[in-house]
Amino acid sequence: MRWRREPSYGKGTAMLRVLILFAHPHFEKSRVNRALLKGIPASGALTVHDLYELYPYFNIDVAAEKACLLEHDIIVWHHPLYMYSAPAILKQWMDMVLEFGWAHGAGGDFLKDKIALNVVTTGGSRESYRKDGFNSYGLAEFLRPFEQTARLCRMNYLPYFAVQGTYRLSDAELSGYSHDYAQLLRRLSQGDFDIRALSSHASLNDWLDTVSGGPRP
Repeated sequence: MRWRREPSYGKGTAMLRVLILFAHPHFEKSRVNRALLKGIPASGALTVHDLYELYPYFNIDVAAEKACLLEHDIIVWHHPLYMYSAPAILKQWMDMVLEFGWAHGAGGDFLKDKIALNVVTTGGSRESYRKDGFNSYGLAEFLRPFEQTARLCRMNYLPYFAVQGTYRLSDAELSGYSHDYAQLLRRLSQGDFDIRALSSHASLNDWLDTVSGGPRP
């Protein structure tokens, strides 16, 4: 079927549909990700797709996943950073669903002009993810495969939103991140952003600071 939902975005546009592809093999043990998902606003524009819950045996329904992608304008890859990469099921999802001739290559334009971004949680602090830090590279460097995948599929790749230093977050700090994530999803779904201005920031956390009047206390 050669149909594709034509995307539109930018300040003042109609409601955009956001697909949150969530992948966490130990979700029940993740205090941070439970809080982030719990804080997602109830909205017909937001769809949470828990890949481990849907496909416990990794038998991904490719046709169903493609149909779901076509119905959404913004794709969020939400996952913890495991050994500097994503949990296995998300990689399998990308390998199986983003097929040549559909998502990229000759005739593969079904995701063209959609928006993609990563929402990531890391045990390491923001300071540890830089050239002179413990992990030797910035977080964006570890997410390059996602960025290049989005570009290959002719999608618009945005900076990441990250919750870092997860083991040391206080309840108040975690509540703040949950609020920020909800705000981000609300603004994206409402088209309340300028994509060029947004893309000029290193992270969507930094962008939210500018549009909300500064960082949280």
